Amino acid sequence: MAAAKSLKRRRTRAPRPTMSSMSPQHSHEEDEESEGDYSDVYCEECGSGDAADELLLCDKCDRGFHLFCLKPILVAVPKGSWFCQSCSEQKKLKKFPLIQTKIIDFFRIQRSSELALKPNKGENLHLDNKKRRKCLVISKKKRRLLPFNPSEDHERRLHQMASLATALTTTGTEFCNDLTYMPGMAPRSANCAALEGGGMQVLSREDAETLKMCKTMMGRGQWPPLMVVFDPKEGFTVEADRFIKDLTIITEYTGDVDYLSNREHDEGDSMMTLLSASDPSKSLVICPDKHGNIARFINGINNHTLEGKKKQNLKCVRYNVDGECRVLLIANRDISKGERLYYDYNGLEHEYPTHHFV
Repeated sequence: MAAAKSLKRRRTRAPRPTMSSMSPQHSHEEDEESEGDYSDVYCEECGSGDAADELLLCDKCDRGFHLFCLKPILVAVPKGSWFCQSCSEQKKLKKFPLIQTKIIDFFRIQRSSELALKPNKGENLHLDNKKRRKCLVISKKKRRLLPFNPSEDHERRLHQMASLATALTTTGTEFCNDLTYMPGMAPRSANCAALEGGGMQVLSREDAETLKMCKTMMGRGQWPPLMVVFDPKEGFTVEADRFIKDLTIITEYTGDVDYLSNREHDEGDSMMTLLSASDPSKSLVICPDKHGNIARFINGINNHTLEGKKKQNLKCVRYNVDGECRVLLIANRDISKGERLYYDYNGLEHEYPTHHFV
């Protein structure tokens, strides 16, 4: 019990000495005094002192909070200092301004395609894609992927993009719709699908064309019908803003690519497996804390419960695309407007803790 007590207390006090490290002069009174430092710690939310190893202490007021009682829930002890909501100096959530030029600049939408954001009577976003799209329409037997279908209303698309810009700005994340390779992390040459243990599923030519179409549409401001909202329990989360058909590409999971070995003690809860190599030293992960897109705010389900699994409406699939590993989030059933998006964060690897996910 003492070890657990020292763990929860590590942010404000030095860990208690173990029996083997105690000097002969260490008195029983000192031990009792040290134990007394932790005896009155309890969670401010639920009032319990149980689950001591998951009690997090505020570095300012020293009050305790269970990781799973916080809103939004934390899945791991954060690195560095942590402050409770009362002591936090964070400003209230500021919505990104609903100004077309600012949104175009934020997402680096092609200026030559700015007209794609402007409303027209009887607007049809897919006039220029109709012929191309016909050959991509899904056949259940062939299981081809579908491109997303943007909202037709101009103002609604601006609201969708502004909601993502708000979330990215609040979390200090720079928008990037592709994998990024930063100095000091894994180079692009390390992203080699041939290294995958047991082989990696190859994205078909037709599905690769669909993915390329989705990227092109986004570059023109024709956005996926998704809205980022803030929930006091789940934090930022994503809702479908119109009906989404089964097997539609929702988004690619993007962020900085790094070796798993560099991140083994990283407690971020948004890392995603990119390459699970036969040689563990070559395994890669995607880290969306500095650069990323809407995928960062789509929540993983609690896959430890049957109720959690019932929420799953997306699947996370790793593909070999032209020799490189890519991660796609794809609808695994029809999704209704207003429905929140969830996927099994672990997939088949079961590497990440999800027992506190909502």
